[in-house]
Amino acid sequence: MKLETLILDSITKLPSSARHIVAYCASHGGRFSGALALQTGIRAVILCDAGVGLRQAGIASLAMLQDHGVAAATVGHNTACIGNGQDGYARGRISYLNAAAAALGVEAGEPCSQAMEKLAGQVPANDMHGASATAVAEQRNIVHLPGAGQVVLADSNSLVTQDDVGQIVVCGSHGGLLGNDPLSAVRFDVRAIVFNDADRGMDDAGLSRLPALDQRGIPAACVSAWTASIGDAQSSYQTGIISALNNTAKNCGALLGMSTQEFVLQLSAQA
Repeated sequence: MKLETLILDSITKLPSSARHIVAYCASHGGRFSGALALQTGIRAVILCDAGVGLRQAGIASLAMLQDHGVAAATVGHNTACIGNGQDGYARGRISYLNAAAAALGVEAGEPCSQAMEKLAGQVPANDMHGASATAVAEQRNIVHLPGAGQVVLADSNSLVTQDDVGQIVVCGSHGGLLGNDPLSAVRFDVRAIVFNDADRGMDDAGLSRLPALDQRGIPAACVSAWTASIGDAQSSYQTGIISALNNTAKNCGALLGMSTQEFVLQLSAQA
């Protein structure tokens, strides 16, 4: 039986149960994406390698999913736009894969669409355990700054809530719009926000949220994927170095090469 296939801009858009689905999700291939794949019970998944980055965080889900017998691969961030499922399916080429995917005939360098056909036609049943992903599920934390300020650390943009309106947010997500939709930059009007640049990638897709947030007057920045682990807001806050800024952030005095903490303090002082 050939399995159903889905093409999505983000793994956060997977149905709550995906037990008969093979998907290309244009999210980074980090541990958070692996956790969501386990929680939904998906049969096989292809993600974006997000430039691999610090500690190989952009492909960390592959080993994690291999441990559960789930076939998984990534497309190269320089072959298709992160955050755009249709583009990844059409242009993406496989960059990394786990042993379970290799056993089903997936090969590095082949088109994403071809790899999807192989997985949908051959992927075996697997025993998925959503609870296994709990320990690596995305997290939110608050860091109190000198004085009365604070910064919200959110491992995923999907964790930003109404409560964060007016707050500075450091987000572990990539800085790419989902499906080129400006509204996906961030759902609520935060004071400022930091993303991971996913090593920029095809058409600088890893930075595309920044100009969209200029239109809303929200200062925004990205840290280099080689200075912080994608999907990990704590990493972005602790070791991230700013690699890209929108004009609104520049007008607030932010500079390329700042640490994330310097960026946060700069914006906090102007609140």
